[in-house]
Amino acid sequence: MSNPPFVPASGAAQTDAMADVPAAVPVEAASPRSQAAVAASQEILVNWAPQETRVAVIEHGAVQELHLERTLERGLVGNIYLGKVTRVLPGMQSAFVDIGLERAAFLHVADVWQRHGNGEPPATVRRLEAVTPIEKQIFQGQSLVVQVIKDPLGQKGARLSTQISVAGRSLVFLPQDDHIGVSQKIPPAERDALRQRLQTLVAAHTPKGQSTGGFILRTNGEDASDEELLDDIRYLRLTWQKIRQAALSQPAPSLLHQDLDLLRRVLRDLVSDATRSVQIDSREQFEALQAFAREFTPGAVDRLQHYSGERPIFDLYNVDEEITRALGRRVDLKSGGYLIIDQTEALTTIDVNTGGYVGARNFDDTIFKTNLEAAQAIARQLRLRNLGGIIVVDFIDMTQDKHRQQVLQEFRRQLARDRVRTTVCDFSTLGLVEMTRKRTRESLAHVLTQPCQACAGTGEVKTPRSVCYDILREILREARQFNPREIKVLAAPEVIELFLDEESQFLASLSDFIAKPIALVAEAALAPDRYDIVLV
Repeated sequence: MSNPPFVPASGAAQTDAMADVPAAVPVEAASPRSQAAVAASQEILVNWAPQETRVAVIEHGAVQELHLERTLERGLVGNIYLGKVTRVLPGMQSAFVDIGLERAAFLHVADVWQRHGNGEPPATVRRLEAVTPIEKQIFQGQSLVVQVIKDPLGQKGARLSTQISVAGRSLVFLPQDDHIGVSQKIPPAERDALRQRLQTLVAAHTPKGQSTGGFILRTNGEDASDEELLDDIRYLRLTWQKIRQAALSQPAPSLLHQDLDLLRRVLRDLVSDATRSVQIDSREQFEALQAFAREFTPGAVDRLQHYSGERPIFDLYNVDEEITRALGRRVDLKSGGYLIIDQTEALTTIDVNTGGYVGARNFDDTIFKTNLEAAQAIARQLRLRNLGGIIVVDFIDMTQDKHRQQVLQEFRRQLARDRVRTTVCDFSTLGLVEMTRKRTRESLAHVLTQPCQACAGTGEVKTPRSVCYDILREILREARQFNPREIKVLAAPEVIELFLDEESQFLASLSDFIAKPIALVAEAALAPDRYDIVLV
């Protein structure tokens, strides 16, 4: 089915939908005006090809964010489906829902929408003291309208919510609620007036007897005119009507609505007052984006530029080199210190080291300055690599409490520039800083790389000597169980070389013991810790 221009987008919609809801220890993002002052030189580069779209956000000459979307591997976040419940698990307070993907999607009770009184925040963005058990809300075989809030990650299926949010230019529509809110990123002093203005507009343009629906004013809607807001209100309500009609006419599972592609999400989610230009290296896509912008984001039209230079567009700021560096474990700091970043399925750990930095007057100052620089670099790396979930940072131990507080303050200040919601804790008793960063899509490393076939993602393989001894034990086991004429060993060249040199006496002794000849064959295609034993 054809998709209207602005469709549900959990990445943007869920961020703005946190309006007026207190978080545990959130990092408050800078206001649009302060962001514009900080990042007045922001540029967005778009490298388009039929198979892949790549977007780089540049601030002050450095790459700050990378976004990548492949035509055959488009993300699912924001998509709306009519799904069918396949299993309800009371013990886990969750359910599996078939939405037509290879793996069933996952719905937790916390993401099941529940109606609360007028004026209440949406159930998905506030803590509920008592939640109705999932087995009393949904049942196996039931059809549900659901929205993807997290892409499939690793072996996990997509995560769903029954709280639907539809993102427009200036507003987020919550059709199941009557809550009127304002994005947390807008300064508190301006929220009440904006909320009152939005309430008046929504009420004045809602027919009597009909639900107004919930609306959240997005950050980029702070300066929108009444007419622009009304256009959004009309459009979002029409979009929801089409979704409901599709849900009534199509069988489960079915895709009811698909989020915008990355090229158009650039205009909706990335362009702000701080953006100086959006350069696109495809004439065809530039013209298509111009037409899209004229209709839906007029303020971005003048910032669109077609890049026709001879050099690839990403070469302007060495973006491809930044991508290569962003896939490595080590990040060097200008001072001589460095970071070690290790990403696992459960969490990401970041270790800060002084390296060769000895420039400060004393050791405490050296550590302090390294940690300050690391705080800035870590915040950038989180955005660059799109790291999410639980993150543990091991700053170098500091003896002075004022130094710890300054480092933590700088870290939070840098994270405030992140468009993704983050929560940062104080230093723990072990000197660690624990934080979370909302994860909706795969990290850069998961998109661009796969586990090494040799080490299966561990980063380590057995030494050639360890493999030699494994082979000797396996030969003895096979010789006792069978009675071959000859035994042939196929292994990596470095293993065979060791058998012919330092381990030759042990191989000869074993051959005499089992009274069988042992032949050695070097196979360059075999991984260092892989081997085959052939009985002839």
